[in-house]
Amino acid sequence: MAITKIHPIKVNLKAALDYIENPDKTDDKMLVSSFGCSYETADIEFQMLLDQAYMKGNNLAHHLIQAFEPGETTPEQAHEIGGQLADEVLGGKYPYVITTHIDKGHLHNHIIFCAVDMVQQRKYISNRRSYAYIRRTSDRLCKENGLSVVKPGKDKGKSYAEWDAQRKGKSWKAKLKIAIDAAIPQAKDFDDFLRLIQAQGYEIKQGKFVSFRAPGQERFTRCKTLGEDYTEEAITRRIKGLAVDRGPKRKATKEITLRIDLENSIKAQQSAGYAKWAKVHNLKQTARTLNFLTEHGIDDYAALESKVAEISAANDEAVDALKTVERRLGEMAVLIKHISTYKQLRPVALELRQAKNKAAFRQEHESQLILYEAAARALKEARMKKLPNLYALKAEYKKLDGERERLSEQYNEVKKELKEYGIIKQNVDSILRVTPGKEQLQEL
Repeated sequence: MAITKIHPIKVNLKAALDYIENPDKTDDKMLVSSFGCSYETADIEFQMLLDQAYMKGNNLAHHLIQAFEPGETTPEQAHEIGGQLADEVLGGKYPYVITTHIDKGHLHNHIIFCAVDMVQQRKYISNRRSYAYIRRTSDRLCKENGLSVVKPGKDKGKSYAEWDAQRKGKSWKAKLKIAIDAAIPQAKDFDDFLRLIQAQGYEIKQGKFVSFRAPGQERFTRCKTLGEDYTEEAITRRIKGLAVDRGPKRKATKEITLRIDLENSIKAQQSAGYAKWAKVHNLKQTARTLNFLTEHGIDDYAALESKVAEISAANDEAVDALKTVERRLGEMAVLIKHISTYKQLRPVALELRQAKNKAAFRQEHESQLILYEAAARALKEARMKKLPNLYALKAEYKKLDGERERLSEQYNEVKKELKEYGIIKQNVDSILRVTPGKEQLQEL
């Protein structure tokens, strides 16, 4: 799993970049890379974009950190995942520097990106919504690369230190939750549950709220602070085999979900109440699955397989189209940045040619000349006979960005449909006990 956090850089951008690029932390800078800028001159490149911005706010850049579980990945893989995260989150619009630090007990990426984009010089909006997108993207990339992922809603808002302490079994709350989960299937009622907890060595304090204290623990822990599944009412309902009451805000849903594998469910074997609920759940999902198949005109297994394959192909096609447009947008953003830099700083280069004391002039305008020469070199490598019209290029970029949004919506719809049919197929396989590779002749 990867823990992520982000904070703004308001002062000392160069100091922040120097820190993350430290050779002792990055295998002599082997784990340093960048997009839309050179990591050696990122501070002055960011500043030039900031100077062009009409409304940039107080932020110079943003610093995103992505930390991995110790021993779960290699420095090279961590660096690659960090680059994928930056590319997806920033959409090829913001220049960034990424480094992977190997000097701690866990690998972690540092990504510093400019507070304004390369095309319109508009500021990056950092809020809960944008952070949630970062978190979801990081989790998905970890899953795709075979790394563990935090389950949605679990450990929300937890810092890396807190998570690491829980992973190592050092959290009193984590231990108490394990003890409660173990006692509930064995308990006849709440009083019996308290006796079982006490038998595990816990001291119990009963008042307005029930509290527990483990041997060696300084303060009592109220069970209600463990989460909505661990209040006194929730524990009582769980003992009776009832679902936890989530409150009036949670509405019943007709969404089709996966059937539960009762034969291999440890929870069903431990709790008769849960097993009873799971059987009813499976009956409902079977009915909803069959209704779905009828509504969509699918009357045999081959037709279902064909439909899933068709949607899967459409999904792959949508992904390829979206990635092609996103790659082109990234290339155009960098090109626009180089052209803007070249045009803005060309007068300085012409002054250098006419200067009597070229060494003194270069020293005085060193930063500007470094950026101009880098832009000129990039444009020369692009083998352009003449510079494109900047306004036309930005108009083309805007049009292509609109196409990206359309393709993104199309991809999300196909992905949603693929997920839905994936659940349907898994439920059908569960109902029919389909063996992989065995010809299925039964009609649905």
